[in-house]
Amino acid sequence: MSFAQRLIKRLPSAADLPTLDEVKPKGKGKNTSRFRKISTDHDQVFVTGCLDPDTSQPRANAAIVVLARNKELEGVIQSVKSLERHFNRWYNYPYVFLNDGEFNSTFKETFGQIDPAHWGFPDWIDPKVAKEGIAKQGDAAIMYGGMESYHAMCRFYSGFFYKHELLQKYEWYWRLEPEIKYFCDITYDPFLKMIEANKTYGFTIAVKELKETVPNIFRYASAYKRINNLTSQGLWEMFVEPQPDKPKDLPEDDPNFKRPLPEEILRGDPSRVSLPDIDPEAMEGEKYNMCHFWSNFEIARLSWFRSKEYEDFFQMMDRSGGFWMERWGDAPIHSLGGCIATTLDEKKRKEEDEYWVDWDPVKENGVGCRCKCDTDIVDVEGKQGSCLAEWVDVAGGWASP
Repeated sequence: MSFAQRLIKRLPSAADLPTLDEVKPKGKGKNTSRFRKISTDHDQVFVTGCLDPDTSQPRANAAIVVLARNKELEGVIQSVKSLERHFNRWYNYPYVFLNDGEFNSTFKETFGQIDPAHWGFPDWIDPKVAKEGIAKQGDAAIMYGGMESYHAMCRFYSGFFYKHELLQKYEWYWRLEPEIKYFCDITYDPFLKMIEANKTYGFTIAVKELKETVPNIFRYASAYKRINNLTSQGLWEMFVEPQPDKPKDLPEDDPNFKRPLPEEILRGDPSRVSLPDIDPEAMEGEKYNMCHFWSNFEIARLSWFRSKEYEDFFQMMDRSGGFWMERWGDAPIHSLGGCIATTLDEKKRKEEDEYWVDWDPVKENGVGCRCKCDTDIVDVEGKQGSCLAEWVDVAGGWASP
């Protein structure tokens, strides 16, 4: 079983599993669309369509984790209402709320404060140097680069959230961000399905990172791979630029064949003794393509984060200073670590029950249940910067034209 088979599961984000292909209208005045199917060799869809939620099974040892500040209460309420409506009203998984400060009395459920040692500057870095690096990123207009709290959040989600005392008793987690919405009912338990399929990590979308935020992240990840004599288990290739095809030797009877010059002439060619061009961004002949699994909706087995392999990887990446001197996000850290070891509109003014009763028609090859998708938003996988094609390559290719 390959690494990609046992580790990764792509979770449908809406009505569709794969990317959208435009199809010519069939009939006057009709516009139809269909979706390409991905091979199921390594990534079998858990459920197609709707089920009657089976709540008779024991729940997984799992929690829904929310990192939020007091001022984000309204956004948290929006997210929790959405997840409750579309999934958790049937399965009743607990919530764990985390904050770098103290929660006020408005927050219910399980909540805890983050250890300052897991949030602020570590003792091995000079805070003045780190603050200067962050300020320079702000001056360079790098997205969130000038926000110290954002750097701390990325580092916390990269190497500390799973160490929090409130999560120690759990084996699985589902990350929930403030101000998000789910568009489909999830009538099955993804935790139990992942356990059944022996999956470790589930993602919703894969996109490309902003290059200016991670200029050196691949150097350290590749160095870790080299130092520890690690070889690809099938997923590393998703994150590297494809190697250019080597030119093929032409047969002598080909009209374009040119007989090579004698060696004594070639030795006098200045270009033969000059050093080859070196790509400053390449490591071990490989170059990062900026792809990563977006971590905002991830579902994961916590033992994977707690493993020695991931911890060693995180420690090396952390000690590089990249979380402060650059703006490394937790998503590329999870991805590289994993492969190594609204504006108000009319419809939003409707009551939620009325809005969600009228769901979208089923799409060809779609897998979602009672989906109500926002047609004003272009699906991420239909935009430039999507890494779906790279995922398809390592997951077995396309199953439909």
